[in-house]
Amino acid sequence: MRIPDAALDRVRTDGFAVIEGFLTDEEVALAQDGLFREFPRPDDYFADPAANAELVDTQFSGIRLPPYHSWDLNRLAFHPDLVDAAERFCGSTDLQLYKVELWPKYSGAVDYDQPLHRDYGNHSLVVPRADRRWPQLTTFLLLSDVTEADGPTRVVPRSVGDQEPLWPAKLPPGRLAEAELSVTGSAGTLLLYTTDVLHRGSAMVGDRRSRFMLLADYSVRGNPWMGMISWPRLANHPGWAPMMARAGVRERELFGFPPPGHVYWNRQTLRDVGLRYPEMDMSPYLAAARDEATGDGDAGAGAGAR
Repeated sequence: MRIPDAALDRVRTDGFAVIEGFLTDEEVALAQDGLFREFPRPDDYFADPAANAELVDTQFSGIRLPPYHSWDLNRLAFHPDLVDAAERFCGSTDLQLYKVELWPKYSGAVDYDQPLHRDYGNHSLVVPRADRRWPQLTTFLLLSDVTEADGPTRVVPRSVGDQEPLWPAKLPPGRLAEAELSVTGSAGTLLLYTTDVLHRGSAMVGDRRSRFMLLADYSVRGNPWMGMISWPRLANHPGWAPMMARAGVRERELFGFPPPGHVYWNRQTLRDVGLRYPEMDMSPYLAAARDEATGDGDAGAGAGAR
């Protein structure tokens, strides 16, 4: 669903907004099929927790970076309605998708309770500006139903949280507990928030409970003090080339792929990128190649020209 402007305004004023029904039922079902290619289903996990102990050694042990086995799961990070919202929130189409994580939680083995904190601590080398210049849009997409028993994210509205100093980025446990609001909802619910809003993960208090979510974060490209994941570090993963091949031009650009018409493209790079990604449709890059960069304009006379 297209995220309304009013919801983005709430993110600016309150620090967060919850969008119920962001994904369709079909999108949720397809994503969950992919999810359980990455992690055990709850019944399987709880049948033998010791067999999957590496997922719960710490709060963060289960986090997985893309690419994932399922295209329907991969595409959620650059869902067109999410990209559209990030463009409107950040005020630019020149965006970078600077973090994607898939995070499972299973109750019983580890305490998921956290103190209130602001995410800029590991999303930026500096601190966010109070006037909201150079915004970052951070998101949690629920891939399972989340109730109070499932360790929901708890958020403090900016009207309260902004009274706390920006640094340190973490508050003592229990601080502002009375102001916390729980983010619950059915699978397909989206939480939008900013890196300077106070929030935390809470304890999973129910028996045999599980929770799954995908995190995707955006900022305007070209601000080197912002970021989290270096995508080239993952580019040798066997699933990376298939994901890039299936992605569209705009979707690749979010990861940092040079767009058509960029000065990077010449006869040599068009040929060799085509070799690296043999299933990728190189025609948009070929069509936009500058004559002066490709010699006689026949830039695609090699592997990868499709």
